[in-house]
Amino acid sequence: MYTRSFLQTHRVPKLSDVETASLEASVARTADYRAKQVIVRQQVPLSQCTLLLEGFIERYKDTPEGRRQILAIHVPGDFVDLHSYPLKRLEHSVAALTQVKVALFPHPAIRALTEQSPTLTELLWRSTLIDAAINREWIVSIGARSAAVRMAHLFCELYVRLERIGMVDGLRFALPLTQIDLADATGLTAVHANRMLRQLREKRLVEFRSGEVTILDWPALQSFGDFDPGYLFFD
Repeated sequence: MYTRSFLQTHRVPKLSDVETASLEASVARTADYRAKQVIVRQQVPLSQCTLLLEGFIERYKDTPEGRRQILAIHVPGDFVDLHSYPLKRLEHSVAALTQVKVALFPHPAIRALTEQSPTLTELLWRSTLIDAAINREWIVSIGARSAAVRMAHLFCELYVRLERIGMVDGLRFALPLTQIDLADATGLTAVHANRMLRQLREKRLVEFRSGEVTILDWPALQSFGDFDPGYLFFD
């Protein structure tokens, strides 16, 4: 079932069996991408939306000086470009952080879903609004939180989002990203990110080793990272 993780993440509003079947039937095909492969290039016309099934995806922009700012890290169950349906192109790019599998929804199929069911319309709209809420929280992190706190906040967010879809093992979860990826997501240099990871480890809050995160003290990590999951709207 292509939409299982999406529906695990977004449980409100609840779909009927018929609506779930319609959502599932709207998948035109699946595609695989290797790590670091570009999936969507900014300002290129689009005719489909992408649902992440396996792996991790980034939304990002590159500066003329060669710096990359990761705008979002997507986990399975996320529509990475649902906003391309009304916009028809993106002002940023989308790439695979790891090897990924995606399901593709043609824009006419998205339109048909919204015409068919107010509940499906609300669900898709709500998922896009939550995506925007996550983006605003990232802006707060980069603009107002210290380097160590923003790194802790990111680990908290990813843990909660992955727990929602059953991708954690206790307080451990796979995160096959590089330290450079984490630096680009938190607005740090690779050297500074490495120092912050060491600081979090020395504080006995969290460890990041060999593509795996181990949370050592969840309440303390939440407190240190100024993390309140309310912006994820897991009602």
